[in-house]
Amino acid sequence: MSVFDNIKKYSKNRGMNLQQVAVSAGLSKNVIYQYNKGKSPSIDTLKKIANVLGVSAETLLGNQDESKSTTNDIQKVNIEKLLDGTAMLTDRDGELTDADRAALRALISTYLQSTEGRERLKKYSNMELDDNGGNGDD
Repeated sequence: MSVFDNIKKYSKNRGMNLQQVAVSAGLSKNVIYQYNKGKSPSIDTLKKIANVLGVSAETLLGNQDESKSTTNDIQKVNIEKLLDGTAMLTDRDGELTDADRAALRALISTYLQSTEGRERLKKYSNMELDDNGGNGDD
């Protein structure tokens, strides 16, 4: 598929038309239609569009599918910070045991690979985690 076809496909999946995607990305409303006429987007523009659509620029280029993109996004999640922020699950010393860490890591990984987990990950993918595993809004 071409870049245009991929943008069109993922726009439809998000319930957006191409003009809405362009405007949401801070671009002129008709710029995406130029990609159907042979013009190629800049890397910066492609990243902006990908961000609006919740996929990677690689996905829009057709170099990987959405499931691989989601897997890459999952790998970016700092599981250690998530684990360190789970004080309720610690032993008496306030630390997670190795067995608890392994179990939680497997649980988090499985959850993020589920449909619900992927959707939540997309929603929070731009959120930075603080050193306590939270988003700093606490």
